[in-house]
Amino acid sequence: MPQITLTAEIQPEQMGQRLDQTLAELFPEYSRSRLKTWIEAKQVKMNGEIADIPRAKVYGGEQIEISVEVEDENRFEPQNIPLNIVYEDDDIIVINKPKDLVVHPGAGNPDGTVLNALLYHYPPIAEVPRAGIVHRLDKDTSGVMMAAKNDAAHLGLAEQVKEHSAKRTYWALVQGNIVEEKGTIKAPIGRHPKDRMKMAVVFENSKDAVTHFKVLERYGHQTLVECNLETGRTHQIRVHFAHIGHPVVNDPFYGYRRMDFPIEGQALHSRSLDVKHPITGKDMHFEAPVPADFEACLEFAKTYREDKRK
Repeated sequence: MPQITLTAEIQPEQMGQRLDQTLAELFPEYSRSRLKTWIEAKQVKMNGEIADIPRAKVYGGEQIEISVEVEDENRFEPQNIPLNIVYEDDDIIVINKPKDLVVHPGAGNPDGTVLNALLYHYPPIAEVPRAGIVHRLDKDTSGVMMAAKNDAAHLGLAEQVKEHSAKRTYWALVQGNIVEEKGTIKAPIGRHPKDRMKMAVVFENSKDAVTHFKVLERYGHQTLVECNLETGRTHQIRVHFAHIGHPVVNDPFYGYRRMDFPIEGQALHSRSLDVKHPITGKDMHFEAPVPADFEACLEFAKTYREDKRK
């Protein structure tokens, strides 16, 4: 596996944070769990000294150096998996991810992922960390997502994700009638204290999370909302709407199944993405149309509402 060295300076506004949380913000292309592993393996130095306690507090101004061997994306097999390409040039690729397609190989999903498809579609992307993937969608969340085709583009896109300047807009069909026309859910998210497979609104070992939403249509027993993420936490929309009592329709983790909606998995779709091109600086807007099963859910909710009115 190739050896890499990562360097950064901890920012003043990060004062008081845990070391593993801070590194996750400084190096968003790597997961917090992986960074925690590197800390515990004594592969992280702070001001030249080994820092091996993930929960250690930082003060701002410290110099970070991480020297590690990273996974070589060449170890993953390129696979001829069709990609619905929304846009592509020499630097970036934007796709409309379907449901049931995992983004990155992992436990239980060693292949058959977006990453495997990208390696087949554009083999040089194997030289870019995570095959250029800078943000993920859950397996059952459809819609627009982007990847970088070279290191310069990857750095530029990852920086926009880190600074939250990349605007991601989602549509979600949620349970219940949301009375407000628009609102903001501001609640920290971390691992569920009892079920480590789930996330939850918790106030220890968590990260700030902010979701803005507006109502697009009400169906009486369900509401269609448009969401903009100010932060990008794992399962953020799903956790936040469950937290306020309006879980995403058909969500297997955070919701309930009281009606037989014609969809597998949660009714959540990544509708659009606004970014600056990482090389040219041009403002770019990408959209992915709502898939047929999501449309079927909206029609189902509409028909149920009209039947109840009769």
